[in-house]
Amino acid sequence: MKIALDPTPFHHSHSLLEFPRVVADLGYKYMQMTPHADFIPFYNHPKADDELVGQLKKASKDAGIEIASVLPVLRWSGPDEDAREAAVRYWKRAIQITVDLGVGTMNTEFSGRPEKAEESERAFYRSMEELLPIIEREGIDLLIDPHPDDFVEEGLAAIRVIRGLNSKNVGLVYVASHSFHMKDAPLDIMRAAGDKLRLVHVADTMDHHASHGLRYITNPPGNPVRVHQHLKIGDGDVNWDEFFGGLKEIGFLDRDDTVMVSSVFAEDDNAEDVSRYQLDTMKQYVQKVNA
Repeated sequence: MKIALDPTPFHHSHSLLEFPRVVADLGYKYMQMTPHADFIPFYNHPKADDELVGQLKKASKDAGIEIASVLPVLRWSGPDEDAREAAVRYWKRAIQITVDLGVGTMNTEFSGRPEKAEESERAFYRSMEELLPIIEREGIDLLIDPHPDDFVEEGLAAIRVIRGLNSKNVGLVYVASHSFHMKDAPLDIMRAAGDKLRLVHVADTMDHHASHGLRYITNPPGNPVRVHQHLKIGDGDVNWDEFFGGLKEIGFLDRDDTVMVSSVFAEDDNAEDVSRYQLDTMKQYVQKVNA
């Protein structure tokens, strides 16, 4: 298993090519590349040319770290056909960038719209008809997160959609801070996913269902909003013994094709200390369940 840092908290304080050194200085050996204006921005065409990709690859090598995964977020499941077709084009460039970086893992979100779940699912499979042959040809491991406000948000439902692709190259991302949106119990999701679960994001969150649904109040009542946080371990309601114990049970911690990513986004003003805390705490939990 690779333990990686998501450098999103450093997007406004460091340039893209400084990320590898930042990650190394914080004690990590791996980095996850998430959406960035100079790399693969949210929902739009990748902005990194071959020269910049080469510079990022060199900067990672010079810092002594590896890029464990590349995370694009694009509208490949959108019910708007023009946006979906554009997203497929963007995906092709994102895949090429990933290959050129020498990275074998990509993770992403289902996207689409929950109020148009049937139309979005059709769009998702339509996009994958074109993208999956490329993904399989390049040997990419594509892992997908049922993100709050996607067309599929529930854990077991996400596994069914992935299974429908009938490809060993596609698997699941479990984001701990999305736990209270996924309906199903974490252990049930992990057990059902098995070796399809190959990447997890480690961040805490509050249970928005707590206090009989009144922990968070939006006005007017009934707003179709999804509330969650990306807090450091221990600042929310995630059961971390269950989380790490489940990963141990399904063999996630013992495999060489799995990635565990620290993805705390709530404390930019204290990002260095939080990143170090996350690394130490993740290692302690892994040691605990392996004892």
